[in-house]
Amino acid sequence: MRRVSVAATAALLTLRTLGASAQEHAHRQGAPTGEFGTVHFATSCSPAVAPTFDRAVAMLHSFEFGASIRTFNEVLAADSTCAMAQWGIALSRWSNPMAAGNRAVAQLQQGEQSADAAIRLAARTSERERSYAHAVSMLYDDFEHKDQRTRIVAYADAMNSLVMQQPADTEALIFYAIALTASAPPTDKTYANQLKAGAILEPLWAKLPNHPGLAHYIIHTYDNPALADKARAAAERYASIAPSAAHALHMPSHTFTRVGMWQESVNTNNRSIKAALSNGGVGEALHASDYAMYADLQMGKNADAKAILDGLPTLATRFDANAVTGAAPGSAGLFALAAIPARWVLERSAWAEAAALEPKASAYPYTEAMTYFARSLGASHTGDLTKAKAAIDSLASIQQRLSAKGEGYWAEQVAIQNLEAQAWLDHAKKRETDALTLMREAATREDATEKSAVTPGPLAPARELLGDMLMDLNRPTEASVEYRATLQKEPHRRHSEDRLLASLHR
Repeated sequence: MRRVSVAATAALLTLRTLGASAQEHAHRQGAPTGEFGTVHFATSCSPAVAPTFDRAVAMLHSFEFGASIRTFNEVLAADSTCAMAQWGIALSRWSNPMAAGNRAVAQLQQGEQSADAAIRLAARTSERERSYAHAVSMLYDDFEHKDQRTRIVAYADAMNSLVMQQPADTEALIFYAIALTASAPPTDKTYANQLKAGAILEPLWAKLPNHPGLAHYIIHTYDNPALADKARAAAERYASIAPSAAHALHMPSHTFTRVGMWQESVNTNNRSIKAALSNGGVGEALHASDYAMYADLQMGKNADAKAILDGLPTLATRFDANAVTGAAPGSAGLFALAAIPARWVLERSAWAEAAALEPKASAYPYTEAMTYFARSLGASHTGDLTKAKAAIDSLASIQQRLSAKGEGYWAEQVAIQNLEAQAWLDHAKKRETDALTLMREAATREDATEKSAVTPGPLAPARELLGDMLMDLNRPTEASVEYRATLQKEPHRRHSEDRLLASLHR
């Protein structure tokens, strides 16, 4: 309860003091930072580097990490004692805070070096800057032994302390809010962290409508079915606030996807893909392509979806999973490369094509799991039960590997896929009681968690698959319940809408 009151008190204090404080840490509406929005972040660094620093922070708020690192380094080239430039590099090295997977060791080592440099330099500046440096160091603290979630929560706690020490520091509040969202447990259906974050962000955005972080983080904060409507205004505005940021052009599609605005999603993702490719952000282009593919398929625009699929080989040859560019980490690009072919076959119920998919090994086993999942469903539907069983065995192995690596979120997602795949194999073997038991367990477990920001949605929602199985068993009334439940979470999802209509006419 203390943290709820902390957030509310900090937000209130900030709103009372916005524009009135002349202290070093006060936020004021600064000059526009190019095409990345309007940000001002006061520091003890040389006044001459202030415009460059503000531009770097604006890029950071739109998750343009490669650009922000380069720009923070420009600050250091002009003022080597600027502690906050090292802080900005350390936070940029962390990359997308909403990414669920563990960071690579090399990435963590680089971030830790910058965080350490920030702490050394901040020792000669101010308590405020020392607090920022300490907070970002929590993301890298003893990463060899502390699990990632522990470090993320520690970072959020440190930002909370900073906000209480510096209640007029708007930037601290903004970074605290996204830390709250990033540290929210994926199984918390009260959305306590997200609602605290929203209570901070929304009134600040009313005061600072051109700040890129506010619109951006509102979208992330409400990126779930229960809260998505609260992000509509931010989704409609963010792309115009930071039109040079490929992620700003993509991010509105998170909300558009949650509320079933498919054409709007395609439009903004196409702009994002173009911007990302012009800046060498192939990972960001792949991520936006996955969202665009999903939307095209929901509208039945199969030709447009196929064009995305056909463009993957070219993008794959240009893709470097280790490059730090935009919001999409290497794992997001690899996710898209696996998800797009799986979506193409599953959304069209092209079972023979699904059974023929070939997994590609990567450093992120949950991307391989998507291919095995689609392959298993395809094989079960086409009667190749040996292939289906082999794919299920691969899913079980991947789940074990993810668990051993401490990837709890992805281990659970693969466990759900494994249950679904086994259920459909049982269904193919006429073991209907077992099949329905497994499908209901999968649906319950999927309901208990949230999707990752890396994906527009499951390859096949568990309740939709349960509805399909019930339709196969000539139980349309029960199937209609599952399709309605799916549409509550995934509005205007084409397959569930079509099958719901079919179930009502049986």
